[in-house]
Amino acid sequence: MADTTSALARFRDSDMWWSFRRSPTTVAAAVVTLLFFSGAIFAPWVAPYNPFDVKSLNLMDAFTPPAWASGGSAAHLLGTDNQGRDVLSAILYGTRVSLMIGLAAIVLSVTTGVLLGLLAGFRGGWVEAIIMRLADIQLTVPAILIALTLDGVARAALPKNVHDEIAIWVLVISIGVAYWPQFARVTRATTLAEKHKDYVNAARIIGVPGARIALGHVLPNAWGPVLVIATIELALAIIAEASLSYLGVGMPATQPSLGTLIRIGNAFLFSGEWWIVLFPVFALVILSLSVNILGDWLRDALNPKLR
Repeated sequence: MADTTSALARFRDSDMWWSFRRSPTTVAAAVVTLLFFSGAIFAPWVAPYNPFDVKSLNLMDAFTPPAWASGGSAAHLLGTDNQGRDVLSAILYGTRVSLMIGLAAIVLSVTTGVLLGLLAGFRGGWVEAIIMRLADIQLTVPAILIALTLDGVARAALPKNVHDEIAIWVLVISIGVAYWPQFARVTRATTLAEKHKDYVNAARIIGVPGARIALGHVLPNAWGPVLVIATIELALAIIAEASLSYLGVGMPATQPSLGTLIRIGNAFLFSGEWWIVLFPVFALVILSLSVNILGDWLRDALNPKLR
C-alpha cells in the first residue's frame, strides 16, 4: 500500500501530470475516450436494449426518428434503424466490437514490430537488411490495401459460415499485419542507439545472454516511442476496421461494428432516415479524434526537448 501511495505521489508531481492538467483539450479527450471505453465494456448493462436479440426486436418500431424529432419516441433516444434496433444501443455494442478489434490488432502489431525491430537492431547484418527491406516494401503499400488483400485471401480459403464465425480474428490479423513496420523501425532505431552503451557492454562482459540484454535492458528504453505510436495507430486501426466493414468485407451484420452500422445506415441516408448513419459516423469520428489527441499529447509529454 505504501509503495502504491508513493507511486501515485510521484506521478502527481511529475511533468507528465502537470502537462496533462494544463491542457483542457487533452483532459476533454481523455474523458471522452474513457466514456467510450466504459460504454463499450459495460454495453450489456448500460445499453437500453440488446439490439441484436432477435426476440426483442419489433419491426413496428423501425425507422423511428430521434426523441426530439417529429414522430420520435422517448424510448429510443437516437431513434431506430430499418429493423427496429435502438441506434444508441447499436452504437454501444458496435463500439465494443470496433475497440476490441483495434486493441487486439495493435497488440499484434506492437508484439511483431518490437520483436522484429529488436532482432534487426541487435543482430545487424543480413538479418537487419531482410527485416528492414520487408518493412520498407510494406510501407509503400497502403495499410487498408494490405488488410483488404489478407481478408480476401481468408474469404477465398474459408467457407462463408466459417469466415463469419472467425471474422473478428481475420480482421485483427489483417489490420495487425498492416501496421507492424512503424513499430519495427522505431524499435530498431532505439536498439541501434542503445546497444553500444556501457551498460550493454557490461552485461555482455559478465555473460548475460543477448536475448536477455535485448528484452531486459534495451527494450525498456524503446517503450516511450512505441507507446506514442501505439496510441496514434489505435485510432488508425479503428478507422481501418470501420473502412473494411463499410466496404462489406469486415464484420458480418450479425456482429456489427461501427463500420457495419455506417454501411447499413448509408442505404437509408437519401430516403430521409439520416439518423441511422449520422450517429454512428459521429461516434467513430469523435472516438478517433479523442484517441489521436491523446496520442499527440503523449508524444509531446514524452519528448524531453519540449519540457
